[in-house]
Amino acid sequence: MDHKISDLSTRSELASLLFSAKTKELVGTMKVFCGRANPVTGSVEWREEDEQYDYHQEIARSSYADMLHDKDRNIKYYQGIRAAVSRVKDRGQKALVLDIGTGTGLLSMMAVTAGADFCYAIEVFKPMADAAVKIVEKNGFSDKIKVINKHSTEVTVGIDGDMPCRANILVTELFDTELIGEGALPSYEHAHRHLVQENCEAVPHRATVYAQLVESKKMWSWNKLFPIRVQTRLGEQVIVPPSELERCPGAPSVCDIQLNQVSPTDFTALSNVLPMFSVDFSKQVSSSAACHSRQFDPLASGQAQVVLSWWDIEMDPEGKIKCTMAPFWAHTDPQELQWRDHWMQCVYFLPQEEPVTQGSAVCLVAHHDDYCVWYSLQRTSPEKNGRVHALRPVCDCQAHLLWNRPRFGEINDQERTDQYVQALRTVLKPDSVCLCVSDGSLLCMLVHHLGAEQVFTIESSAASHKLMKKIFKANHLEDKINVVEKRPELLTSADLEGKKVSVLLGEPFFTTSLLPWHNLYFWYVRTAVDQHLGPGAVVMPQAASLHAVVVEFRDLWRVRSPCGDCEGFDVHIMDDMIKHALDFRESKEAEPHPLWEYPCRSLSEPQQILTFDFQQPVPPQLLHAEGSIKLRRPGRSHGAVLWMEYHLTPDSTVSTGLLKPADDKEDCCWNPHCKQAVYFFSTTLDPTASLGSPQTVSYVVEFHPRTGDVTMDFTLSDALGNGH
Repeated sequence: MDHKISDLSTRSELASLLFSAKTKELVGTMKVFCGRANPVTGSVEWREEDEQYDYHQEIARSSYADMLHDKDRNIKYYQGIRAAVSRVKDRGQKALVLDIGTGTGLLSMMAVTAGADFCYAIEVFKPMADAAVKIVEKNGFSDKIKVINKHSTEVTVGIDGDMPCRANILVTELFDTELIGEGALPSYEHAHRHLVQENCEAVPHRATVYAQLVESKKMWSWNKLFPIRVQTRLGEQVIVPPSELERCPGAPSVCDIQLNQVSPTDFTALSNVLPMFSVDFSKQVSSSAACHSRQFDPLASGQAQVVLSWWDIEMDPEGKIKCTMAPFWAHTDPQELQWRDHWMQCVYFLPQEEPVTQGSAVCLVAHHDDYCVWYSLQRTSPEKNGRVHALRPVCDCQAHLLWNRPRFGEINDQERTDQYVQALRTVLKPDSVCLCVSDGSLLCMLVHHLGAEQVFTIESSAASHKLMKKIFKANHLEDKINVVEKRPELLTSADLEGKKVSVLLGEPFFTTSLLPWHNLYFWYVRTAVDQHLGPGAVVMPQAASLHAVVVEFRDLWRVRSPCGDCEGFDVHIMDDMIKHALDFRESKEAEPHPLWEYPCRSLSEPQQILTFDFQQPVPPQLLHAEGSIKLRRPGRSHGAVLWMEYHLTPDSTVSTGLLKPADDKEDCCWNPHCKQAVYFFSTTLDPTASLGSPQTVSYVVEFHPRTGDVTMDFTLSDALGNGH
């Protein structure tokens, strides 16, 4: 979950660490100096990169391969294009196609093959436009397809323009999981005004957005802070959320997830699936803000909290050629479900939970502007009560800026809280002076309730400082917990009121962390505050370990699999382009994925790779581990999954990865609050590779203390010991 905006896409996440760049000429070659906040050491570093660096990151982390592997999408588009070309030809007209966002040029090649007289293929991303030119030429369509490297709003029509006349067929693939998040509406609006004929044929012809209102404690826990119970020797204490958090409408970004991996037992449907609004792409489209309401009778009484949403596209006016994102319980034929990662499903949170009663009709309202969709629940239709439009929800409590949705879920996990409480009981004493060093953590409140004499917490960002002050005030602890707003290395004895720390605590969780080992920042903080630790000070967690298991993915392998031939068209050039991008340094490393959304089966037993002793400062020497992992089950070895385990005490360990032992028959059970790291054994995976008998995976993993980097190399060996 949480793939967008504040909750970033897994294939663009690593690039998001870039926050500035400077360029200069070096011996005739343009280089880019990329400034990067190191998530492990906390320092700012500048690295010299090739001028194509951003391009390679964009390509490597894109969904191009996933889209090309989406056979359902490809077939439906091809059918729709054939039908549109036929309709134009039947009218005795030439078929002139405008393809906006052509990517590989696939849809344009489909159009020419279907009989189109000429295609204008628009692609704004230059490396992709260059690839499209080569792919079109490779397939023999250069005389009928013109690739235009511009944004569609910059394309000109006329004698000296990019297009001599307007097109009469509009083909696009401008959609994201939310349908309109990639600017589909403004692009269509402009195209109809300036680039295509009136009443042109459009593929797809129509899109419809569907919604289902549900009650779900699990999903609601990704959006609100629940009361947290702490068992103390004086009885139960309850940490309550501030009123600002309860009133806050939440993060403005959609939560896009693989909804098919959410169990139906995790929510109660309060409505049927409701068609909320449709867009006819063959006519003038408006990007103006609008709202659409649907009155319904609740299926059950309950708390309306979450709206599950998806869309379908109809490729033809009759609606016979349909491509749907519906989850399995709303799919007309669950056997025909198509796995895809470039389009998923949406989870929207109502601004506040509201009770609904079976038998009392209510209105679900879908609002949208030019790029975003959001929902509200009203007792009467907006048209009747005069409320035509509601403002897009924006967080005003700070919590949704500091904590992403998995973090909300983690904080609300009462079992996890209980585990920390039990561990804390074993290390706390009545005279304990505690220092907490995690971003926006409630650990400091736990240790106070468990009887620590004095509690300090470092909140280095203004947002976390402001949020924690609100939470402390709501729980009447503003005078009990000392908040230090500065970077840990700048901590002074005066900040600690001249006292030595007897217990140093961390979850550890830091908002800058993307990969599991990034939270080793805790070790660097522990090292920075070493002078403030008293004799015999306890550090919790006392240690951490890096673990790995070899897996076979049910579907995730597709994002790294070459396409080769797509619906009869040769796209090897795209495969080579992705592989070249993946061969850049960062893209060869492990990448973060929320694996609870991506089923996989273990082919080996989990194995501990490296250990980190937090009771000592970060050592100057490199930590090195090499060995082998024996594969115990036959299967396609797609990659290694890595995660961290934190050893709070000798008897208590928290895992960010596997939650229970791997099973021969069941899929792996992953911590849903964390992203695990996936190291694909090959940058491009071959789907035709045969199932192998058990083999061995050799590895070399190193932790570099100076930079905080974890480097790794895994080599899959066959039965004869040959590495590949």
